[in-house]
Amino acid sequence: MPRRYHIVLIPGDGIGPEVTAAARRVLEVVGVFDIEEVEAGLAYYNRTGKPFPDDVLDKLRAADAVLKGPLATPVGPGGYRSINVYIRQSLDLYANLRPCRGYPGVSPRVFNMVIVRENTEGLYAGIEGVFRDQALAVKIVTRHGSERIIRFAFEYAKANGFQRVTAVHKANILKLSDGLFLQVFREIAKEYPEIQADDLIVDAAAYNMARAPEKLQVLVTMNLYGDILSDLAAGLAGSLGLCGSGQIGERYAVFEPVHGAGFDIAGKGIANPVAAIHAARLMMEYLAQKHGDSRLASAAKSLDKAIEATLVEDRVLTPDLGGSAKTMDVAENIAKRLAQLLEH
Repeated sequence: MPRRYHIVLIPGDGIGPEVTAAARRVLEVVGVFDIEEVEAGLAYYNRTGKPFPDDVLDKLRAADAVLKGPLATPVGPGGYRSINVYIRQSLDLYANLRPCRGYPGVSPRVFNMVIVRENTEGLYAGIEGVFRDQALAVKIVTRHGSERIIRFAFEYAKANGFQRVTAVHKANILKLSDGLFLQVFREIAKEYPEIQADDLIVDAAAYNMARAPEKLQVLVTMNLYGDILSDLAAGLAGSLGLCGSGQIGERYAVFEPVHGAGFDIAGKGIANPVAAIHAARLMMEYLAQKHGDSRLASAAKSLDKAIEATLVEDRVLTPDLGGSAKTMDVAENIAKRLAQLLEH
């Protein structure tokens, strides 16, 4: 009997319920997941006055992994602080893994890039204050935080066949904070002589990504830079709807699409589900590695092929990619392709 996995699914806001339903449809083909739905987000807040249930962290900790849709955060003062940041910090999900690919004939550029973003420190630590007419934000960079995210990036590169890891920083201006990150990067790089290690100032990184994304492989960086550059990578791929992500800690992991709630297209059935399905694939890879499950690892590779075949060969594309397919059209095609691959 294959091992079964307990997954908490948070559908989220806007297009979240639609794209997570598509991901769930694909996971049904794999057949080893017991899925528990948990509500959270803006819709839940509007109904209950709370952004999430009181026992939400207990449920997330009890699961083998979490798959979620986008959770909206009200802009500006009032409302509630980002649930995403709360989950990251509460579960110490220090590594934000954001692979993004450009597909031939679908994307403006063809590339295979991974952004590894430090997820708990930097400006997103959320330490802010006001003094008279000045608003202040504190940027935190620690040796411990830098060491573990940089080592994560090198280990990911080593395990997945990448030959280059690039640190992205602004140490020419932020000489102490970003300087510490760069110093730690250079120290750890010496432990991986088989991998090319270099660094780019963040504005130069953006330029190089736009000019020649195929030359970059694994980028490791701090919180704010990683957030911005991963959206740039998605733009180069052709859509935010193509890139999934994982938020990974020592004990827990949460997987989600990189896009937001997309309220303008919610309920129309046209949202691109590929990012959510890629998030499910990353979840499968994580569980396979954590539990030594070779069958699940093979299924994750088959899912990657099924996604590519759906986009490149079958041309089942949602409107953001110039097609007319509905969200579930894409999901059903990927599910069919995956079932065929799993039979062989």
